[in-house]
Amino acid sequence: MRESAVRSEVDWKGVLTPEQFAVTRRKGTEPAYSGRYCDFEGAGVYRCVCCGNALFSSEAKFSVRSKWPTFWAPVAKENIRTAREILHFMIRNEVLCSCCDAHLGYVFEDGRPPLGVRYFINSCALTFVGNRGRGVHASPSLSFPKPIAHAAGQSVAVPA
Repeated sequence: MRESAVRSEVDWKGVLTPEQFAVTRRKGTEPAYSGRYCDFEGAGVYRCVCCGNALFSSEAKFSVRSKWPTFWAPVAKENIRTAREILHFMIRNEVLCSCCDAHLGYVFEDGRPPLGVRYFINSCALTFVGNRGRGVHASPSLSFPKPIAHAAGQSVAVPA
């Protein structure tokens, strides 16, 4: 597992839009059907808007309309992590970026076979990189920091 990219709250607010900050750093949820990737059908990879970690491939995206972009598998299991969340008497499995701990959305174990899971991910927690290698819909002010190692073994992101 990669070490987390670490930034202060002030740093995150400086590189994310208010909506991206509310969702990824404060565990918010964008309104249903409002995200830019709900009906998006480009071929490529969806990356974490905070750190650029590759999260989901367009090949694993359900093609049916959903309230949020929905996937059946991550690019690599080690690129995400899940945490059990109890809120208002509901138990859900939160999906987080394994690199920077950004809140991405939720995973539900009620999907179609063979995997049986559906990852509901907030559009504003993602940026899309098309198969030609250039960003599509990426925030122009956002640059992904490269983590640097410190003596204590912790990773701290270099400010953009």
